[in-house]
Order: sequence, then structure tokens, then C-alpha cells
Amino acid sequence: MSTSAFIGGYLNINKPQDWSSTDVVRKLKGLLKVKKIGHGGTLDPLATGVLPICVGAATRFADTLLLGDKSYRMTVELGSATNTYDSTGGVTEQTDWTHVNRETLEEALAQFRGQIEQVPPMYSAIRHKGKRLYELARKGIEIDRKARQIDVSRLDVVSLEGNELILDISCSHGFYARSLAHDLGLALGCFAHMTALVRTRNGVFNIEDSHTLSDVEDATAASEFGWHDLVMPIDTTLQHISETSLSNDQLEMIKYGRPLAIDSISLDHLAEVDEEVRAYDPDGNLVAILIYEPQRLGWRPLKVLVAV
Repeated sequence: MSTSAFIGGYLNINKPQDWSSTDVVRKLKGLLKVKKIGHGGTLDPLATGVLPICVGAATRFADTLLLGDKSYRMTVELGSATNTYDSTGGVTEQTDWTHVNRETLEEALAQFRGQIEQVPPMYSAIRHKGKRLYELARKGIEIDRKARQIDVSRLDVVSLEGNELILDISCSHGFYARSLAHDLGLALGCFAHMTALVRTRNGVFNIEDSHTLSDVEDATAASEFGWHDLVMPIDTTLQHISETSLSNDQLEMIKYGRPLAIDSISLDHLAEVDEEVRAYDPDGNLVAILIYEPQRLGWRPLKVLVAV
């Protein structure tokens, strides 16, 4: 990819343990010398695995990183609870766990599959009256949290050895693995907390295709723009919407924010109000997202990725 052609994309980073998602962004800003960088789908410092990073113009599509299911491998310790619901916190309760076996475990897990309601932990980044919940929790303040409806499409036991349980999970956005560990402990009658978490998938981003921060460092050491070869294109997260090709004349119009006539966009179906499409130039480069506004008799440029 030539440096002149690069407008942005995604880095699929395998986040190391004990790094916050913000730490990763800060590190990459220093490495890549790019002003616009952000992350999607925050991971706690304890967790590792897939952390999609938006670079350049891809930051304008950060919301698309929340689409699709996520998958995790979680390790749980039975017999004790902590105030953070994971091993970074202080132990608050301890009890015997030896009554737990595969049969009692499967019975308890059944209630956590499908459409369920989950209460977020106090130690979370959710805001309450302008404050993060974890800020209040550190001051010993606990508030009522509203339960959120989430979908757990997969919850499988990988192993149960002693008081260490490993689970594979696939779930919707908004899921808290730490809350599941805590709630499962209560359901089993023995308390529990999370000791490790690996995110193996975030939408279209898989751990098998991820890169470490060392990979990015090596790429930049080899060449100033060597990291471009690690970047996934912006339309990686836009495959759920239709696409169209623009002529050079249409391209000039959208550069200046001018709408295109209704019948100027070719689709294989009848467009719906507020439908979005990916628009590509004659060379196959994504140049804009257009939105259908029949009341204005045209397709309005919603996001333009090419300069005037």
C-alpha cells in the first residue's frame, strides 16, 4: 500500500495482560506517528486477546466495531468472591466448593444461556452522574445498577479441574465476563471470580489474525510505513451494507458534499429510507458512505473519505 493511498484502517491487536486499552492506543500513537487512533470494545487490563484499533479515517467508523458477537475463553476460580469480580480485587467471601461437579455445573450454566439479564459490576467504566462506576467503587460507594439484556449464544465447559473452571463463551455486545463468573458462583453456592480472560473474537476480528505490539514495532523498525501491511481496510466492518461504484463525475460531486440523484445509484434491490451504501471510485477504493433520502430526491454523502 502506498503512503499516499493510505487513509486509514484497522489493526487487530492482541492486547497483552496488565495493559489497559488506553495504554495500547498511547503506545501505537508513539509508534505510528498518527494523530487519529482509537480502540473498540474495551478490554480490562487483566484480559488479553483481540482489541481492534481504528487508525486514521477508520475512527469515523468506530461504532461498527460494536457489531457482531464476541467470543472469550474465561478462567474462573471457585470458592471465593472478590470486590472486583476478578483476581485484581480483594477477597470478600470464601466457602467450600467441593460439591461442584460437571453435573451441578451444567445445571447452573443453563440459566446463563440465551437471552438473559445481567447486572454490570461496580468496577466498570459505566458512567453514573458523570462519574465512572469504578471511581465510586474505589471510594466504597455502591449504587444500584440496571440489569441489561444480553445474548449468550455459547457457554461451554472446556475443563473443570479442582476449583479451576475454564469456559468458552460467545455473546453479544454489553456482556461482562466478570459478572458471569460472580453470578455463576452464586448459582453454584460456592462463590467464584474470574482469574483470566482471552477475547478470541470481536465481530470480524479473530485472534488467529491478530498482531502483537512487538509485530508493529518490528514493522515500523523495518520501514517507516511498514505497519501499513498489517492494517485491515476500512470496509472490513462494513460488509453488512450494500455497495455501489461511482463515476468520476459522481466522485467530484460527493467530494463537495453534493447529493446524487436517486436513480444514479445502482443497487440489486429497492433502496429503503435512510439506507446506507458503500461507494467506491472507479479504481475500487472506498470513498464515501451515502445515505438514501428520497424526501430530498437523492443520496446524501454521509461520510466522505477523500479530500477536495
